[in-house]
Amino acid sequence: MLSEYIAKKLKEAKYKLLKDGSYFGKIPGLKGVWANAKNLEDCREELRSVLEDWLLFKIRDGDSIPDLRIVEDQRRLVKAPAYAK
Repeated sequence: MLSEYIAKKLKEAKYKLLKDGSYFGKIPGLKGVWANAKNLEDCREELRSVLEDWLLFKIRDGDSIPDLRIVEDQRRLVKAPAYAK
């Protein structure tokens, strides 16, 4: 699920070549998810890393994640009977 989300968001990434010859990349709609590197390949890798870290912080803090719907397995919410232990 998270791998699919990361792949989808990286496809939405926007890159631009800056005047100094470096590349800037960001993912629209995800505040703070951006990267800057000397070449496009490094910029893409850095952006992937930033997105992964961003997701981990969002999950840890219980924040909502745009376009990600987490479906919890309801079976895990049922308490096992005492004899099943």
